[in-house]
Amino acid sequence: MERRRHLRASTGRASVPLLFLAILAAAGLAWWFFAPETMPAWLTRPILSAHRDGPPLYKWRDDKGWLQVTDQPPADRPYETVRYDPDTNVVPGEPSKH
Repeated sequence: MERRRHLRASTGRASVPLLFLAILAAAGLAWWFFAPETMPAWLTRPILSAHRDGPPLYKWRDDKGWLQVTDQPPADRPYETVRYDPDTNVVPGEPSKH
């Protein structure tokens, strides 16, 4: 009986710090998700720079006038370098001429 009481008491004490850490982690994630602009600069700099630094893409027109977007610039024609957010799956394009 004494052993059971001791096990139950020690298990209860260990769960309090774990619960506190879980609540603290959830609060930090909620703060980062809902209000990232209010976070300190030293904390957001590494997070936000990852979103801005997508690989460059190159927009150019082929011989038929079709808009091409590639990861390598063409050697024989003018092109425009485009930066994009890697979390976005749409590259803004020009209106169609057709």
